[in-house]
Amino acid sequence: MSEPFLLGEAMTGGYGRGPDILHDCTISVSTGQIAVIVGPNGAGKSTAMKAVFGMLNVKSGRVTLAGEDITPLTPQARVGKGMGFVPQNANVFTSMTVEENLEMGAFLRRDDISETMEQVYDLFPILKEKRFQAAGELSGGQRQQVAVGRALMTKPKLLMLDEPTAGVSPIVMDELFDRIIEIARTGISILMVEQNARQALEIADKGYVLVQGRNRYSDTGAALLADPEVRKSFLGG
Repeated sequence: MSEPFLLGEAMTGGYGRGPDILHDCTISVSTGQIAVIVGPNGAGKSTAMKAVFGMLNVKSGRVTLAGEDITPLTPQARVGKGMGFVPQNANVFTSMTVEENLEMGAFLRRDDISETMEQVYDLFPILKEKRFQAAGELSGGQRQQVAVGRALMTKPKLLMLDEPTAGVSPIVMDELFDRIIEIARTGISILMVEQNARQALEIADKGYVLVQGRNRYSDTGAALLADPEVRKSFLGG
């Protein structure tokens, strides 16, 4: 079996000098797959994603991308290797226009970005319509589209989304999930942390249930949805 495109293997660590939040946690994503991390509040879901992106100290374990050990690399260096990260909060420049936000996403690129910009506008038509509007004037769902679009401007091979549907309506959530599926179909791997566990697992090729920073269950999204223990403990029955 080939090695997954992303592998965060046996990660243990936390923030600064604080206590460990992750304990021997393993997350992997294959090319073009959607992998979802779910679990109760405080389970270490976002911490696991930040560990993969190099935003906290991994005391033991390693992170590989396309077979290369990137554990020592900074987040910016990881972006250069093909990682895109969309944080949950403060993920747009509110005073800049939609188009300026997208241009900021291409800060590491030295090639023509116009084709990628059109691909983002094809994916999120409302952004093209509002491209000269300040991002701070948009709805929550539209801001999330800007944040995802800006990450796509780096031409990532792996897109990481931290709670992309937080605070949006169910209709907007369904629309965002549809766009995420479209992105994965282009061959981009997706790693997503989600509070809306049931809906996220419905689109997931692979799911991870974390509890207190440890892997509790790992399986396909469909298998986790069908597991009575997972349903009872984490999906409300």
